[in-house]
Amino acid sequence: MTAEPVLGERPLAPARQLANKVREVTVYFWIIKVLTTGMGETASDLPARTFGRIPAVALGGLALVASLAVQFTLRRYVAWAYWTAVVMVSVFGTMAADVLHLGLGVPYAVSPPAFLVVLAAVFALWYASEQTLSIRTIRTRRREAFYWAAVLATFAFGTATGDLTATIGFGFGYLGSVALFATAICVPALAHRFGALGAVTAFWTAYVITRPLGASLAD
Repeated sequence: MTAEPVLGERPLAPARQLANKVREVTVYFWIIKVLTTGMGETASDLPARTFGRIPAVALGGLALVASLAVQFTLRRYVAWAYWTAVVMVSVFGTMAADVLHLGLGVPYAVSPPAFLVVLAAVFALWYASEQTLSIRTIRTRRREAFYWAAVLATFAFGTATGDLTATIGFGFGYLGSVALFATAICVPALAHRFGALGAVTAFWTAYVITRPLGASLAD
């Protein structure tokens, strides 16, 4: 049985089509996602302290490229490859955000809006190209490239936002930030449950929030 097409989605040629490359979204997906963000937050500290922030970012970038290269060679979802790439996005995204603030002196109030613009641009280009942002249709290399660009942008934006709320930007502290984002992540879930928010918008909103939630828990 073939899957029903997504409204507005461009049809794919059979030769180009892969099996969907993203894990099915269940409660376990969200649990693992939050845990990987926390792992990325803590794992990024060791190389930064050992090698310095700039070399650590370079090493993290190489590891990210390697993990994504493996992911792109596969024609279907493979758990260890997919989640390794997610973890490396988390590690690299944390390092990059830390370098912007601690290394280059970019204020916490500046980086979240900047990363939000980048994220919006990725979504706009993705939708203009494919007419869908659904993760149920990651069946071409181009869509997979847009997907991972969006994931990287959500991590950068989420990291900067979590730093802003926990520190002098808002002064909630890490525990306060956990409470804030744990509450915030319920909003898209409830909005979707009661028909006020579409599935794709609800997913990406919650996906962004998992990053500051997991990072605040780790911190």
